[in-house]
Amino acid sequence: MSNLKGRIHSFETFALVDGPGVRCAVFLHGCALRCKFCHNPDTWHPCDNLTFMTPEELHQKLMRYRPYWKNNGGVTFSGGEPLLQMDFVTEVFLLLKKDGVHTCIDTAGQPFRPDDADWLRRFDELMELTDLVMLDLKQFDEELHRDLTGHGNANILAMAKYLSAKGKAMWIRHVLVPGVTDNENDLRRMRAFIESLDHVERVEILPYHTMGISKWQKLGLDYPLEGVKMPTDEEVKRAEELLGIQK
Repeated sequence: MSNLKGRIHSFETFALVDGPGVRCAVFLHGCALRCKFCHNPDTWHPCDNLTFMTPEELHQKLMRYRPYWKNNGGVTFSGGEPLLQMDFVTEVFLLLKKDGVHTCIDTAGQPFRPDDADWLRRFDELMELTDLVMLDLKQFDEELHRDLTGHGNANILAMAKYLSAKGKAMWIRHVLVPGVTDNENDLRRMRAFIESLDHVERVEILPYHTMGISKWQKLGLDYPLEGVKMPTDEEVKRAEELLGIQK
């Protein structure tokens, strides 16, 4: 049994929006981004309800739900940021692939280190066991991204290009926040970038919602987007058109 232990935040055992089919989503602790619209700020730092599990323990728990995985379903690691616990995810995926389970990672790409040979080696090992990467592109413009998340995005865009060159299947997701992430020029630039990539199977707009505000309040944090409303159907449709999403 591995001595490696993952920091687990929570599970969604009947997930319908975390990849293809019905899935089990595993949410991990830890994230360097501070997205103003984050609906899981309680994953940023360790907390009182933190659960530690070995890869074998998590694998055993996940396989209990296999009968529910329909329509190419499987397991998705999300967070937080799963790439911050890359070695742990690799060990779990190794066990899942032995059972023929579809594996997916939902990531913002922020930990990607294109100039770190050891990090890339470990990342490649994980990608060999990953069937799908769902990559969240928050903004395309570097400064807009930094204002929204606290970090730049040059390495995130580099990760998208790296996955494209490696032939890795990707879904690209963009959270649409009215007045924040709906800039027409930025969306057009994002579309051109996505169209330059290979192996992008789907592009999705995720409408901003306010369900995470209570978590900010519980943590004693000021919510940066107070008063921002959810996008209308028309605003979502416009963003989909700007990104070239066909319905």
